[in-house]
Amino acid sequence: MSKPLIVIPARMASKRFPGKPLALISGVSMIRRTAQIASRITDADYVIATDNIDIRKHCEDHNLPVVMTEPNLQSGSDRSLAAANIFKPTSNIIVNLQGDAPFTDPNHIKALLTCLKNTKADIATPAVQLSWEHLDLLRLSKKKSPFSGTTVIENNDHAIWFSKSILPAIRNETNLRSTSSLSPVLRHIGLYGFQRLALEQYTAIPQSNYEKFEGLEQLRAIQAGMSIRLIKVKPPRIFSSGIDTAEDLAQAEDQIEKFGDPFTS
Repeated sequence: MSKPLIVIPARMASKRFPGKPLALISGVSMIRRTAQIASRITDADYVIATDNIDIRKHCEDHNLPVVMTEPNLQSGSDRSLAAANIFKPTSNIIVNLQGDAPFTDPNHIKALLTCLKNTKADIATPAVQLSWEHLDLLRLSKKKSPFSGTTVIENNDHAIWFSKSILPAIRNETNLRSTSSLSPVLRHIGLYGFQRLALEQYTAIPQSNYEKFEGLEQLRAIQAGMSIRLIKVKPPRIFSSGIDTAEDLAQAEDQIEKFGDPFTS
């Protein structure tokens, strides 16, 4: 059986942070950090998918597998399918590891692969149940950046909705805080695993209205009736929803200094 494939989409043309795949985080480029995470998954292959020759050269200089994809692809999911078709068309499971997620826990990827190998879910994605402390930090963050951080509602281990708002709204929060160390809020981690056929189906569907409102691709899948298996995972050592701005990068370096550098550990 062909190994699953982890695809790392990497684009230079970010509106909020142009050139971010090559931005240095404590001296190491973002794309090298993300690629190293994928390289630690021994039962999967990986490849970087880009439309930029500078990123391709950087990858080649560091002996990282890379393919060039068309620049007009709409999303990371489209780029993942295109890269899989070029690099490894026999892979039946494809993981989209976003290139701006250099602190993804490898165990989260392993959990996705296990789920997709053993269930019939179209898509699998992880989430962390937030402590009250982390919920307070998310609320504080959203005062500065309302569209950073995504929450998810689940039912019977399946995601039924995602939002950039903090869901659910919580009545009687004071009482809940006194009875549990965990809040009812699940923070989504932007990592996706697809059955190949599901990814082909998904990329053929037009963008949905709520996907456009929220800027969340996964809402297209839900509105199309696809199944998304939600996997509850432990919080990563460095909690980051992705590096979208120069400020995010500075915060990432602060966390490396505080918790240690996963690239060298």
